[in-house]
Amino acid sequence: MTKATKEFVDQTGRRKVKGNMDIELAVDAMEIAPHIDHMVLFSGDGDFRSLVEAVQRRGVRVTVVSTISTQPPMVADELRRQADVFQDIVELQNKIGRDPAQRTSREPRQHTPQFLQRPTTGSPQRAGAGGDDDDFED
Repeated sequence: MTKATKEFVDQTGRRKVKGNMDIELAVDAMEIAPHIDHMVLFSGDGDFRSLVEAVQRRGVRVTVVSTISTQPPMVADELRRQADVFQDIVELQNKIGRDPAQRTSREPRQHTPQFLQRPTTGSPQRAGAGGDDDDFED
């Protein structure tokens, strides 16, 4: 599924790009809930807590995949607690990650994404932590 992003200028005059798929994901999840036994949600967004609760009422088990290994954690506590299973993505890195040497030239990133890196003492907090993480500054 794809969706066009929206560009706008915020109150401080900075150009922002917004790409929010929350409603589309929630609608799709509710539509497929009668046909599945287990849903895996790759998100830490606390807005999904009520969706997880709704599909659980329909008998669907829910696994949430995100991380608590960063500072601040990338998963909302209420979402983690609502899930039947919480899986820290850091624990999956050796199963789903690729060796940087195996990447093609069209994938220039040659480092571990920040959300998979272990926190270090005194590391700065992620910009916008606790706010609307659907906005991206340019």
